[in-house]
Amino acid sequence: MKRRKVDLADLPARSAGEIDDRLQVASPLRRLFNKVFPDHWSFLLGEIALYSFIVLLLTGTFLALFFDPSMQDTKYNGSFIPLRGIDMSGAYRSSLDISFDVRGGLFIRQMHHWAALLFMAAIVMHMLRTFFTGAFRKPRELNWIIGILLFWMGFTEGFAGYSLPDDALSGTGLRIASAIMLSIPIAGTWVTTSLFGGEFPGHVILDRLYIVHVLIIPGVILALIAVHLGLLVKQKHTQWPGPGRTNSNVVGVRMFPGFALKGGGFFMIVFAMIALLGGIFQINPIWLFGPYKAAVVSAASQPDWYVMFLDGSTRLMPAWEFRWHMFGNYYDIPPLFWPTVVLPGILTMLPIFYPFIEARFTKDKAVHHLLQRPRDVPTRTGIGAMAVSFYLVLLVSGGNDVIADKLKISLNAMTWAGRIGLLIIPPLAYYVVYRICLGLQQHDREVLSHGVETGIIRRTPEGRFYEVHQPLGPVDEHGHGELPYAGWVVPKKMNRVGALLPTLRGFFKPVETVEDVENEQSSNAPVSPAPSRHHEIGTGGRS
Repeated sequence: MKRRKVDLADLPARSAGEIDDRLQVASPLRRLFNKVFPDHWSFLLGEIALYSFIVLLLTGTFLALFFDPSMQDTKYNGSFIPLRGIDMSGAYRSSLDISFDVRGGLFIRQMHHWAALLFMAAIVMHMLRTFFTGAFRKPRELNWIIGILLFWMGFTEGFAGYSLPDDALSGTGLRIASAIMLSIPIAGTWVTTSLFGGEFPGHVILDRLYIVHVLIIPGVILALIAVHLGLLVKQKHTQWPGPGRTNSNVVGVRMFPGFALKGGGFFMIVFAMIALLGGIFQINPIWLFGPYKAAVVSAASQPDWYVMFLDGSTRLMPAWEFRWHMFGNYYDIPPLFWPTVVLPGILTMLPIFYPFIEARFTKDKAVHHLLQRPRDVPTRTGIGAMAVSFYLVLLVSGGNDVIADKLKISLNAMTWAGRIGLLIIPPLAYYVVYRICLGLQQHDREVLSHGVETGIIRRTPEGRFYEVHQPLGPVDEHGHGELPYAGWVVPKKMNRVGALLPTLRGFFKPVETVEDVENEQSSNAPVSPAPSRHHEIGTGGRS
């Protein structure tokens, strides 16, 4: 029987056709690959968070192969000589073994910790970008809520992982966590004994935190990220206003191959940066802290930066204890309850409901796909500055003992400075930023009305000197411009309007020519968008 000759060149196409006949994936993949993404640098913040999380999964899987979450006492006989013969838990011993006896273990441990810090920093910066540009407005309120939940999931995940080594620093953090739980009225004792399996520290907390850290919370974060990206694809991406950009299209690069190749390269950059930090900069040297002992607490015991604001709020809270009478019984509400339970609750619910609060006050029910410049919404920008300054005061107060010690300042004075600053600095930040936004708006209106400053000074026959301005468009009989403000950057230099040679990009040497910039400026004219850009019309993914 004659065998049929296989055409290798036609094999991939035929195989893909057979798969599509059964699964019908060609059309969805085509729509996905044709998805258009804006290429502004500020949109990379969310990608940094995603890539950092991937690094966390990879390094965490490696560490899980060698870590033992046991709290059983054992003697250390590993490579780190200063701790040999010391009684410690199995968790601390395995952490030391990873650091000193597992090949590449310390490098992976430090990569894991740096990736966690970068993951949280990228989430915070991404949320700030979303807030200040109005990207949370209708129809993206759900994505904003998912971002808030991702922060608190990352917060909990970081705390759980931070507590697992059972060194003196992480044990102090667990002690503080148990005190916070005990401060909850009525249910506090039950919550603490249920979690710790009895009195602190118990013998089961690390086993439970280990499951939470490696299984439950990563699964929740993955689910939230999947929903976040799904909504992003369904609702299309926001973009800055500009030539060719409207509320019904997206101008940028296609998902494949342009955005995919850029994303792959950017992932390598993020991975390399985390590896550089993990290989050069020491972080969390648990061998210097020693094993946790409940009777030993040292000064300068600060958590990671994203938790430190709660440490600061605890230090600034006055020692006000309230007694609550209910059902014939008296319940004490300790001072710790307000800054560590009530404050995080407020800091969670206010951001979650802010999009709906702003829409109600501004009576804005429209669908928005174009971003806003922060200067154009001074009230929201002032509120954001007030929130950031509030957080910074708490962050600094979280290390007030170290600052007082190093600068020879009274710790009591540092505490009172934080309390007063918490009341004064946020409103002051709101006022200053609000006025700056109004000033920037006025400057844009002046340029649109009078033109760009040329630096040319003329003298009239009467002896008066004035500077010549270059109009940006048509002018009326009084010489005032008629261009409306379009919500985007107003050129304020002559090289931005073609009167002078444009500024070339490059650090050590130019990476473009004058002709490249002139072609880009001409292609960005309102008449037609740049030919290298792609447009996505509507929300259905058509391109």
